[in-house]
Amino acid sequence: MKPLKYILALALLAVCGATQAQENLKTLMQENRENREANYAKWGPTSDFHGMGFLVRAGYVLGGTSPLPLPAEIRKINEFAPKGGFSLGVDGYKYFNTRWGLSAGLRFFMQGMRTGAEVKNYGMTIRMGDDVVSGRFTGTDITETRMTGFTIPVTATYRAGARWTFNLGPYVSYWIYRDFDGEVFDGYLREGSPVGQKITIGADNPASYDFSENMRRFSWGMEFAADFRVREHLNVFGLLDWGLNDVFASDFETVTFSLYPIYATLGLAYYY
Repeated sequence: MKPLKYILALALLAVCGATQAQENLKTLMQENRENREANYAKWGPTSDFHGMGFLVRAGYVLGGTSPLPLPAEIRKINEFAPKGGFSLGVDGYKYFNTRWGLSAGLRFFMQGMRTGAEVKNYGMTIRMGDDVVSGRFTGTDITETRMTGFTIPVTATYRAGARWTFNLGPYVSYWIYRDFDGEVFDGYLREGSPVGQKITIGADNPASYDFSENMRRFSWGMEFAADFRVREHLNVFGLLDWGLNDVFASDFETVTFSLYPIYATLGLAYYY
């Protein structure tokens, strides 16, 4: 009978040990949960992570308006210089639990770029003195683009940790001011078609163009943002607005490929 008693005693100890280990695990998990929630509450976005609030964003804008992918007409990029602008706005947010929420905002922006390229059979309408000529240009093209307006993003919010927040969702922009102009030189224009009459355009006498009136007023796309909390109410952030529609109106046929606004903003955000 003694071996049986030993077996029963060992089984009882094992059950008690397992029960105690389970209780210890529950206690540890509860402590971790409480510590995590306290850490989330400490870093905001408010003292109540289930609450509502807003933040003010200010940043520096970099990027450009580009075809995707580069068309055959563009043979070489000689120059790309973002026209650094700025963005200022406010986002409102609502958290539904510790990690997930919803955000919507309104931002004012100024953005633009300058680019130089070698092109071949590039659709173009140029002004030479009092004459306006359309056709296919081969040579050097310098383009400057500038847009000013407002953006409204509506994004889902995910907190990957107490100090990291990510946003993803659609946006729509309205351009109060838009400008797309430039000049061509060191080449020639085939009037009307690639085999039309050849008009030489020298480097010392460039021809200009301006397609500003052919640009849309509205742009839409997707926004991705990442915020990192550096102080209780202060974030550093980076966001990317990736346009998904052509900057030109659908009835504009001079430029034969689509151009998309792709701009990033780096800056600071203050939480209230």
